[in-house]
Amino acid sequence: MTAGRARPAAAARDGAAGARIADALRERILRGELTPGRRIRQERLAADHGASRAAVREALRILQADGLVTTIANTGAWVARLSQAECEEVYQVRERLEPLLLRMSLPGLGPARIERLVALAAEIERVDDVEQFLRLDRELHLLSYEGAGTAMLGGLVERLWDTTQHYRRAFALLSEPDDLRTMHDEHHMLVTALRDDDAEGAERVLAGHIRRTRLQLAHHPAVFA
Repeated sequence: MTAGRARPAAAARDGAAGARIADALRERILRGELTPGRRIRQERLAADHGASRAAVREALRILQADGLVTTIANTGAWVARLSQAECEEVYQVRERLEPLLLRMSLPGLGPARIERLVALAAEIERVDDVEQFLRLDRELHLLSYEGAGTAMLGGLVERLWDTTQHYRRAFALLSEPDDLRTMHDEHHMLVTALRDDDAEGAERVLAGHIRRTRLQLAHHPAVFA
């Protein structure tokens, strides 16, 4: 094989490996295994995945674009962290964008998704494990958006969810029983509005649901230390 042909082939291999490493690293970050501010050792990452440094750099580029990793040239890479002001801003963006996405999604949800949303709201109410709660809560909300055929809004909302995953985990751990009761009630009200084809009611419940989390997090600055 000539050098000219080898270079595109190597780039393709590094790109595929980079995407695979990015998926694995994203999962570790969202699970809370790698917390905000944690240094990412690129040599260790390459060794763990049997990949080249170029593939690792591609993975970090993907995750930086998604807001999950911060890289500094000639210095290193870290799991991204949000300041309290940045988290507040992300939640304000979510508070405005997600009700719009929900309205766009409602006509395309269909009976099967609505049935699953009803089941999820009930299941979330029964769990007492934070990681299971986070998984089911994410499934409920992202499923409620699946009826929207958007070119970019759905992907943007999912990236915003990813960047605030650590802070939702902290919120869940800090929540008092009354907070949890309110959250469960909001889930049921949201699903009921969707089942009743009540777009305005669903938007109103969702905006309040996101706003309440934002306001609660504002009372816990230690989460951002």
